[in-house]
Amino acid sequence: MRLANFFTSDIAIDLGTANTLIMYNGRILVDEPSIIALDQRTGKVLAIGNQAMQMQGKTNEHIKTIRPLKDGVIADFTAAELLIRGLVKLLPTGNTLFKASHRMVVCIPSGITEVEKRAVKDSCEHAGARDVYMVYEPLAAAVGIGIDIAQPTGTMIIDIGGGTTEIAVIALSGIVCEQSIHIAGDVFTRDIVDYMRREHNLLIGERSGEAIKVHVGSALPELISPPADYQIRGRDLMTGIPKEIKVTYGEIAYCLDRSIAKIEEATLKVLEMAPPELSADIYTNGIHLTGGGALLHGLGERLSVKTHLPVQVADDPLRAVVRGTGAFLQDLVRYESVLIR
Repeated sequence: MRLANFFTSDIAIDLGTANTLIMYNGRILVDEPSIIALDQRTGKVLAIGNQAMQMQGKTNEHIKTIRPLKDGVIADFTAAELLIRGLVKLLPTGNTLFKASHRMVVCIPSGITEVEKRAVKDSCEHAGARDVYMVYEPLAAAVGIGIDIAQPTGTMIIDIGGGTTEIAVIALSGIVCEQSIHIAGDVFTRDIVDYMRREHNLLIGERSGEAIKVHVGSALPELISPPADYQIRGRDLMTGIPKEIKVTYGEIAYCLDRSIAKIEEATLKVLEMAPPELSADIYTNGIHLTGGGALLHGLGERLSVKTHLPVQVADDPLRAVVRGTGAFLQDLVRYESVLIR
């Protein structure tokens, strides 16, 4: 057994639209943006993750930055394979004499198609995986925050990632009802970029929009503990000269209102679809909020007001899914019925 482990390694991957996290030996060792920079003349990989993110929006004609995933699924097969391969190389697999094969568990959106599942599986296999298991993100998020999904108790998860928002009611190791919508972190960023252009005549890039979302992103126009105003720089569309303005959380709450309302609508739809016995459990246990979008100021309070239910934001919402994926990997026999081959 030890000899076999020498040649193989178990890897849990949260392959996200915005960020990819990898757990190895029970620890999260890779947490990088899902972006890759390529030399268009040679096809050579110049940078991945944070280094490639630093290049985004600042490249010349010979360098191209690519985000291989869109709306939670692989949009560029070749770039996705190169990204996974490059991130796996960052792991201390410990065996340098022989090329190790990997056993991977990868989380996928609950609304994914069979073709998109095949793309994930093929990308992982080309990146060196011997066995590939897949698990739906809401299940991984639930396990990641410490919920026993095998119990006959209803649990509602809202996982707001970069490309998709997964809303699901879970019981007995399965998804009873769910909604997967393409309103998530990337849409929030685009809303902010459009707002700055429309209201302030300021042209900013995707990275700047992301920075605004992180620092002053809000779901409510009035907060008990508001974040400080954020200074942002861009190009004045009237004069063409760079300028700096101050952005408040109230403005961001206004520009994100329509997108957050769609998440509220999808949440109410799932609550309507839930069987009555599970609805009783949800009334008792409330709703669990995970994913990067859960970090928006006031989002839990807004959803609580809309649904009249308690909403609990996970302690570490960004890493809940990868922790759950790692738990599946450590006990493949127990979760055999949940995993997708």
